[in-house]
Amino acid sequence: MLIGRSQRIDLMKENTTHFGFQTVPLSDKTRRVKGVFDSVASRYDLMNDLMSGGLHRLWKRFAIGQAAVRRGQSVLDLAGGTGDLARAFARQAGPTGLVVLADINDRMLHEGRRRLVDAGVGEHVAIAQVDAENLPFASSSFDCVSIAFGLRNVTDKSAALASMYRALKTGGKLLVLEFSKPADAIKPAYDLYSFKVLPLMGKLVANDEESYRYLAESIRMHPNQETLLKLMEQAGFHRCRYHNLAGGIVALHVGYKV
Repeated sequence: MLIGRSQRIDLMKENTTHFGFQTVPLSDKTRRVKGVFDSVASRYDLMNDLMSGGLHRLWKRFAIGQAAVRRGQSVLDLAGGTGDLARAFARQAGPTGLVVLADINDRMLHEGRRRLVDAGVGEHVAIAQVDAENLPFASSSFDCVSIAFGLRNVTDKSAALASMYRALKTGGKLLVLEFSKPADAIKPAYDLYSFKVLPLMGKLVANDEESYRYLAESIRMHPNQETLLKLMEQAGFHRCRYHNLAGGIVALHVGYKV
């Protein structure tokens, strides 16, 4: 049974939160999420290709286009994992710009650093292990902050959004690319795929059924399009909008610091 919004608020008041469909102590979620990504880091990109049929690359390309990063600008790519977005941002920002690949998970950052070096942009990207809820950067540091498929794993999303807002320069842009609520017409097929096919794929390819079961569950616990839009506005962002991709399976939210 899914946990409703009011129940999620009650969980937070009781110092508990959700880890997938489980109720866990607030202090325990970060450790559990780390365990998931420690397990899947080496096969993360392969599994993304298999799970989405390669569509995740198109979704990320759309986000990169919406970011419209210019030469000399500074970009923070949060939950950047294996560096897909950071690699593209580094090429856009050029040698006079600054791109920071950030993640809370050291194994994901290790994979990201390796892939950036292989792509020839390693020397143009800084690596930082950070918690999105409490970013260690000075206020007004970045022209753009992005977080792709990572916000749903953050315990306190409002705190993370506020921290991102603080780190942005005036006029800066936030992009949140994340799984969201699909259209009703495709929801039955999407649920069947998520809870039957996806864990089996995780078992066969990554030898980790439970981590991919968690990933499917975490998507259902993430705020839908309108709720996330309101959270961004509450954090101070202006001109907020979202673009549904793949029938709402994924949404790109955009907001500005003014």
